Amino acid sequence: MYLVYDLETVGADFNSFDESQQEYLLRYTQTDEDRTQKIHELALSPLTGKIVCIGMCLVTKGADNEWQTRNAAYALDEGMSDADNVVESVLASGAKCHRSSEQVMIQNFWKLLTANPGIHLVTFNGRNFDAPWLMLRSALLGIRPQRNLMDGTRYNYSGHTDLLDKLTFYSGTSTGPLRKFNFDFYAKAFGITSPKSAGVDGSKVQSLFAAGELDVIAEYCLRDVQATWELFLKWSAMLKW
Repeated sequence: MYLVYDLETVGADFNSFDESQQEYLLRYTQTDEDRTQKIHELALSPLTGKIVCIGMCLVTKGADNEWQTRNAAYALDEGMSDADNVVESVLASGAKCHRSSEQVMIQNFWKLLTANPGIHLVTFNGRNFDAPWLMLRSALLGIRPQRNLMDGTRYNYSGHTDLLDKLTFYSGTSTGPLRKFNFDFYAKAFGITSPKSAGVDGSKVQSLFAAGELDVIAEYCLRDVQATWELFLKWSAMLKW
């Protein structure tokens, strides 16, 4: 059984930080463009951002030995409290979307892993982003992670396939055959429909979230997850030993 997952994150309101934190975050910036870029980068750290969507694809093998996939998204609704029940809806794609507070969303992710202790995780760049993000954000919200997503070493870890590590043979460089490309480039190179083909990419998540477009974010995140699974199948068939 596999769980393919992906996070969408946004930066916290810059004014929510105190004066010393703001000074630290903008230290060494010289222009308005520099400051805008730094504020945009708040979404990259669990100390300065929050998770607005966890897209997931649960993959099992059916009786016919064919892969069966089930997609779902956890989405952050800031109008909901930690005491509110999850609100479930069906997206245009047919996948389920579960809306809740960030704390409940993360708790439910850990409950899913706990209910499936042997599940194998699949990500693209998950060891450098999604996994540490979830671990640290959980701790910041007072939630103890139910699985160490960062166990093992940089070059040897089990229970998780990070496709960026696999496709660069754990030696990603800036040039040459081991160069790291973004996910959009890998998807197109392997003949997979890019999750950005519908006109949404990660740079638009902050503004979409501010506009309350949770379903649009969830659908984009799930396209990322679906393409990640398809890339995993390509890697498994051609490069897994």
